[in-house]
Amino acid sequence: METRKVQVTGGSTYTVSLPKEWATENGVSGGSVVEFHPEEDSLLLTPRRDEEKVEGSLDITGLEGDQLMRAVVTMYVSGFDIITLETARVSAAQRRTIREATQGLVGLEVIGETSERVQLQDLLDSSELSMHNAITRMRLVSTTMLGDAVTALLEDDDDLAADVVQRDDDVDRLWSMVSRVFRSVLRDPSAAADIGLDRETCFDYHSSARQLERVGDHAAKIATHAGTLGAPPDDAAEAIEALHTEATEIIEMAMDALLEEDSDRATRLANDARQRITEIDELARRVDDRIRELEPQQAQLLGLIVDSLSRSADYGGNIAETALQKAAPKP
Repeated sequence: METRKVQVTGGSTYTVSLPKEWATENGVSGGSVVEFHPEEDSLLLTPRRDEEKVEGSLDITGLEGDQLMRAVVTMYVSGFDIITLETARVSAAQRRTIREATQGLVGLEVIGETSERVQLQDLLDSSELSMHNAITRMRLVSTTMLGDAVTALLEDDDDLAADVVQRDDDVDRLWSMVSRVFRSVLRDPSAAADIGLDRETCFDYHSSARQLERVGDHAAKIATHAGTLGAPPDDAAEAIEALHTEATEIIEMAMDALLEEDSDRATRLANDARQRITEIDELARRVDDRIRELEPQQAQLLGLIVDSLSRSADYGGNIAETALQKAAPKP
């Protein structure tokens, strides 16, 4: 760590010198323009960069299916605006996977194709993307999925179960967008100003969005199991519904705490949500008791559903913990 003494020039202007090594590495010299980004009691300084698209390329030789899909998502989340995927010859299967990947990512489009490469570009400005709106949407979609998955189970509705599984793509799309914006904020302080959030809030939203994405995953798991199960007996169904209600209320209460601007109210809501986690264990044991005497395969699948509901409640508890940290006094 280096220190500099602040000088006063002209009677009212504060000046401080920049470390030479840092300036040289970042192309800062006499006449260069730098940007200041105030964050409460901190002041971040960065060189002014031209508004250029960040380009990246990736050799996709041998990558297919899920590996290729993950590679495209990784390049997108990492913040590249233009992504060039190259190989000796792009196969038809690779092109289909690439197009499927772009359809699952907000703003990403195919802008060019040859036999040797496919070029993608993010057509949205980061300042147009709202992390607040994204996690609010994720909250709605994931909790609705959870409710519909349980309904599909209790009512033996295969069409509704299939619809829930498809909606998981919507949650994943929003999660990838939040991750991309979050990483851009970490790299460039001006990105935080563009989206109107400080970096700590971006971190809280990002970690909470991860929990909501997991809720969506478990809702899809419940729906998948519901598609192979018949409606459970009435006593087991009643216990599962009670478990679902409690899990959803914990998630909703935790999200209310996260988004609450009044720190005292946020703290009360978050603590209430965390305390209710203990009730989930009791409800889960009650369901286990009621399904224990069922046919083994049915009991096993219902046990997995109980586990997914319990985990969803735990994810709500994690969001509540983040809300507590967000509401805590700043040092």
